[in-house]
Amino acid sequence: MDRTKLHPMNALLLAMAMPLHAGPDDFSAGPLIAVFGKTAEVPDAAKLPQSTRFKHAFDVAEVGPTDAPNRHFDSAARFLNMHARAGIPAEAMQLAIVVHGPAAMDLVSAERLGRDNPNAALIAALIEAGVSISLCSQTAAYRDIKARDLLPGVELALSAMTKHALLQQQGYTLNPW
Repeated sequence: MDRTKLHPMNALLLAMAMPLHAGPDDFSAGPLIAVFGKTAEVPDAAKLPQSTRFKHAFDVAEVGPTDAPNRHFDSAARFLNMHARAGIPAEAMQLAIVVHGPAAMDLVSAERLGRDNPNAALIAALIEAGVSISLCSQTAAYRDIKARDLLPGVELALSAMTKHALLQQQGYTLNPW
């Protein structure tokens, strides 16, 4: 008898006993940012203390695709949704996005861009959720972007370096991804 093979019934029982893993269909948006920032529920993840507070900054220099939102902006939405699902209240999360370099074009209006901006709805949702979004004015000057060219709610900072220094002084941590 070959003991390296499982009887079909034993194989079925073993498969039923194995934990199920999340797949792409297990990701959904919300609760803070609808449509964007899809995350999965992970019941086995370590629980966060009730006292958890976040002051977190994202640095974005990489431009997104012309037909979809910039994945770095979506990461901020994921951060909010994931932690809200984990029980962190919205008021305990302060996020900032600092944009410079080629990504500056992801913050301009459709009129300035010459086509629809696939980031417009996500930027509006992030700003509505209280996320601060700043564009480096040095980048803006280099790319001839004026304040009137920006999506509503996007602010001009003196520079990305200055904005990050100020955020660090205010206790923000920098997202390494």
